[in-house]
Amino acid sequence: MKIRIFIILIISVLASSCGEYAKLLKSSDYELKKAKAIEFFEAGKYVKSTELLSQILPRYRATDEAEELNWINAQSFYGMKDFMMAGSYFRNLVEQYPFGKYAEEATFLSAKCDYNMSPRAYLDQESTLSSIEGFNVFISRYPASPKVEESKKLIKELEERLVEKSYLSAKLYYEMKQYKAASVALNNNLKEYSDTKYREEMMFLKLNSLFLYAEYSTANKQKERYQATLDEYYSFMEEFPQSKYSKEVKKIYEDTARFLKIGSGDNLVTIQ
Repeated sequence: MKIRIFIILIISVLASSCGEYAKLLKSSDYELKKAKAIEFFEAGKYVKSTELLSQILPRYRATDEAEELNWINAQSFYGMKDFMMAGSYFRNLVEQYPFGKYAEEATFLSAKCDYNMSPRAYLDQESTLSSIEGFNVFISRYPASPKVEESKKLIKELEERLVEKSYLSAKLYYEMKQYKAASVALNNNLKEYSDTKYREEMMFLKLNSLFLYAEYSTANKQKERYQATLDEYYSFMEEFPQSKYSKEVKKIYEDTARFLKIGSGDNLVTIQ
């Protein structure tokens, strides 16, 4: 009996609360709605906060309170993890109040929204690129901000995601035996992201792609392409003399040297 009474009381309280909120939504008391929107935001009730703010923001446009209310609105969407809407509202806030008290934080958080939407490497990376651009804008505008180091760290993480996507694309070319396309993709990747953690692996894959491209070429093209393989071999060995791919690289060199008819000593000279 006591449990049933308790449940009935809870239902009554909830029903009353819902009824009061429904009345609030229909109310024309904008000051009350503003106060409750702030109260809901501070209590972490972001959905209710944004619902009320959507009704009152037009009324407070161009007032002294507009910046604060727009900031709360953007923060509420961020709290709901609706990063697409939050990012849009943060950017609008910066556009409307470029020298406002929230401009710095909103610039950072707009980039952070794109960061939170950045997908796995094999998917489209539009959000990743937008986030990198956003963090760079933040660093440029606020070089003394304590969030600069965090921004740089996140940019590095996002760039690695782009590298990984490029690597996966190149690997797909490789697996499809499109070795020229693979070597070009890897070369572009290495130029753009020279300090990536994937550098050794990508350089090996590029070397092997060039080798296989030469191996499967027509006879009149092979010498030129084996020479390109040899040049890449020297670059690889100069950078990674103790590579984990040493065994495979040695085999590539031996087959290339055999075709080009060059010596096996330290002073290697190609036959032109």
